[in-house]
Amino acid sequence: MKVLYLTFVIVIILSCQPKSRQFDLIIRNAMVYDGFGNTPYVGDLAVSSDTIAALGDLSRDRGNVEFDAKDLCLAPGFINMLSWANETLIEDGRSQSDLRQGVTLEVLGEGSSMGPWSDRMIREEEAAQGNIKYDVEWKTLGGYMEYMEARGVATNLASFVGNGTLRRYVMGYDQRIATSEELEEMANLLDKEMTMGAMGISSSLLYTPSRYANTAELIALSKIVAKHGGMYISHIRDEGLYLLESIEELIKIAKEADIAAEIYHLKASGRANWSKLDTAFDLIESAQAEGLKITADIYTYPASSTGLHVQLPEWVREGGIPKTIERMADKSLRRRILKDIKFEHDPDKILFVGFKNPDLREFIGKRLDEVAKILNKTPEEAMIDLIVHDNSRVQVVYFSMSDENIAKKIAKPWVSFCSDAGSYTNEGIFLKQSTHPRAYGSFIRVLGKYARDEKVITLSEGIRRLTFFPAANLKIQKRGALQVGNFADLVVFDPVEVRDQATFEDPHQYALGIRQVWVNGIQVIENGEHTGATPGRFVRGPGWQPEVIN
Repeated sequence: MKVLYLTFVIVIILSCQPKSRQFDLIIRNAMVYDGFGNTPYVGDLAVSSDTIAALGDLSRDRGNVEFDAKDLCLAPGFINMLSWANETLIEDGRSQSDLRQGVTLEVLGEGSSMGPWSDRMIREEEAAQGNIKYDVEWKTLGGYMEYMEARGVATNLASFVGNGTLRRYVMGYDQRIATSEELEEMANLLDKEMTMGAMGISSSLLYTPSRYANTAELIALSKIVAKHGGMYISHIRDEGLYLLESIEELIKIAKEADIAAEIYHLKASGRANWSKLDTAFDLIESAQAEGLKITADIYTYPASSTGLHVQLPEWVREGGIPKTIERMADKSLRRRILKDIKFEHDPDKILFVGFKNPDLREFIGKRLDEVAKILNKTPEEAMIDLIVHDNSRVQVVYFSMSDENIAKKIAKPWVSFCSDAGSYTNEGIFLKQSTHPRAYGSFIRVLGKYARDEKVITLSEGIRRLTFFPAANLKIQKRGALQVGNFADLVVFDPVEVRDQATFEDPHQYALGIRQVWVNGIQVIENGEHTGATPGRFVRGPGWQPEVIN
């Protein structure tokens, strides 16, 4: 009888023990950073299909695939708040320069977007293509995003609608205030794109034609976006002399449209303006104290990158690049253009990184003052001739910012991060041009240089600002944090090894220290190398209506 009783007790005890569960993937013994900024802990994470299925002590459970992350860190996938990967991912969907930094979501659309496009715009876009050639098979931004998902990309994609794109669709490059009818047409286009999954509206107020939009137009369009729960995000009108006034305009738009607003790549550009950054902080934080949701993103370098053409007078740039080049090629206008050029950045601080014309690529890696001497011309003359002969804006790097200011910005809890660059593979067609090292290093520097080495922020805080913080700002559901039910966008990295290798002289160098990356539960980086998988998805904004057809 006693034996039967003991047997019964044992059976009962065993039946109460947790049963072993089977998962597709278990990551074991990782230092887990949840994305919320909480204190990390050693634990396990399980994935079923594309979803985080369990967290904690999973020692009794089994995975079809298991990875021991002892001495390594586990974090949610990082978010690139300003990516120019819209064309580079058509050429190569692996997104290696970003994935190898832990980025699993590219947010596109700074001032211009891949839709909505009219037939005229499609012809213009195809004619303006450089090294990367492709047929335009869409007209809406939503259509482009679905095209990319079907084509295959390694990272997830989201996008804003560019105010400049709406203006081109309705008004071309006209330098004037929109009529009420034109504004209504832009609003209707925007409304449709929001229902197809756009994140909001973006402006790029330094560049044509977005720069022709007045504050009233931006408020009116932002109100359309606010109705859908989206965001206004802006390359503000000026980042130097009129930095503070430009921030005040963004705050006004946010207040009057009742919308969250973000400043693209916040900076005080030019030595004379570096001291303005603290006042810029005061403006933003005063607006936050009033209840406005104002945020910013930055890249982690003291140099920016854009076209050489922004050094030209406003009247020369009117109408976009084709009209600009047409004016510059007109010998009768040359003297006037030369007289009106006022360099915002000194020629010795302007580095050439990209030409369309192969005959001009010998100048990549040289500065404008050097090239001018080689050509036996003044910097002004050299600039005009190079833009005309390249038939493009000519991509350059401007050394215009302060390292001290970068650290100040990183220390702010309302700042996230971006690359403001394409996502490249360091081979093939991409090596025909140079680029800014931020394409290969902007995010890894948060973990290595600024968290580990300089201790500007903690590693936990750095990860929060790379993950949950931007996801929450964008109102993206089920991404940006390690919690059960979220999509399995995961990064495993070595906290000792993480560092950037890219330099201004040799930018096409992958970051180090990212060991494993999963996107939607599919491994895309294994032991530091790309698997070839392309599981990226179209991540839709809060206004998405599934019944709307692209």
